Amino acid sequence: MLPTRTPRIITPVMDHNSTATRISGTLAWLDQVELAACRRLNRVVGRHGALQLFRMASRLGDGVLWYTLIGVLALGGFGAEGRQAALECAFAGVAGLLIYRFLKNVLVRERPYMTHAVIVCAGKPLDRFSFPSGHTLHAVSFTVIAAGAFPALALVLVPAAVLIALSRMVLGLHYPSDVIAGGLLGAAIARATLVLVGA
Repeated sequence: MLPTRTPRIITPVMDHNSTATRISGTLAWLDQVELAACRRLNRVVGRHGALQLFRMASRLGDGVLWYTLIGVLALGGFGAEGRQAALECAFAGVAGLLIYRFLKNVLVRERPYMTHAVIVCAGKPLDRFSFPSGHTLHAVSFTVIAAGAFPALALVLVPAAVLIALSRMVLGLHYPSDVIAGGLLGAAIARATLVLVGA
């Protein structure tokens, strides 16, 4: 009698890169969908006065505005509430930096001017990848925290945050979806910070 053989069960091998491939495909599709909006916004660089305004906003969003805000809150006579808001901003800043750098290195979406020759790069990128917008993330998170503690600051911070977010698209450095994602992440980080650090 021949020995019976146990039937071999073949399990499908999961493609570990399938999720990354889907994400990459989605981002490539978005690159094309958002191209028209990018081109319209990028045309502003042809207007000298507007270009200078958006370049200045982008430079402020590099960190100068936020370091100044933290210093003013901590040392500018805002008392214990100001020091607390400065601490929350610092915490949110570090958390935001770690989160957006991680996402950029995982998602590796190239900036609009790198993918599309018709987009003019009119600003200096701080790194290679595009998604999400770190400038917008920080602008929103700091604005939510500081204006939440001192509502009068919203008169300055909200317009500044809007200009910074717009500047990233006008200068050819980000897609609209990068900016939207950055804003949503910034708001979420601010809310989480207020719970964790403000408790």
